[in-house]
Amino acid sequence: MAQATTANRQPVVILTYHQIAEAPPRGAPFRGLYVSPAAFARQMSLLHWLGYRGLSMSDLEPYLIGARRGKVVGITFDDGYLNNLEHALPVLQWHGFSATCYAVSQLLGQTNAWDRTVGVAQTALMNPPQLRHWVAGGQEVGAHTRNHARLTHLDQDTGRNEIQGARAELEQACGARVTQFCYPYGDYGLQHLAMVREAGYSTATTTRRGRCHAGADLLQLPRVPVVRSTNLAMLWLKLATGYEDRRGAQAALEAANPRPEHGGGADD
Repeated sequence: MAQATTANRQPVVILTYHQIAEAPPRGAPFRGLYVSPAAFARQMSLLHWLGYRGLSMSDLEPYLIGARRGKVVGITFDDGYLNNLEHALPVLQWHGFSATCYAVSQLLGQTNAWDRTVGVAQTALMNPPQLRHWVAGGQEVGAHTRNHARLTHLDQDTGRNEIQGARAELEQACGARVTQFCYPYGDYGLQHLAMVREAGYSTATTTRRGRCHAGADLLQLPRVPVVRSTNLAMLWLKLATGYEDRRGAQAALEAANPRPEHGGGADD
């Protein structure tokens, strides 16, 4: 099967969120990945005021492949937190937006157990009825593997099971088709692209920073992080300029020439 690529004439931004909740106390691990409900509401209002239409990955696909044109932005949530349903869904519905929430199929109704070893507070994940509520509210469920797996740490058969099994389990849980995938930790190899394609996913998103330009692999789409420190001016910068493309290029350069790790969570 030929590799599918984007054909959008203008750069398209796919926003990445995690938790929509008040941040834990200062010093907590990955505190930057929390966006308060009030900040999220302001951000969605800004998108609407600027003339953007927020879209799930399935709704965004026609724009990515060049079949449609318009002022759109993808909205994604990683991990399937219950606070996405509680705090993001009403705001999305108010503006007529759709979004994709990438859920971890074996941990539905549990917590973010993959973060426990690094001291991140445990937070509730949506269970199957709550996922169905999300879908009934006009939103989409995507797959984030069965166990939030680091795919490159697994053998071929286990990796394939994480990718394929998540789709089947989530479709049963939410009662809707699951055709969108997200690599946990942004961790994958070339063999996993083939697995994602074979499993029937039409797009897959990464943690690589940047806007989507024409010619990008639909199974390796970059995204734009929105974190606790992202104010409205910064969000506009991320949307309307090449800021994220430059940050992505900088991150790639740093990855190729690593320095000793330092503490702290995600930021802009």
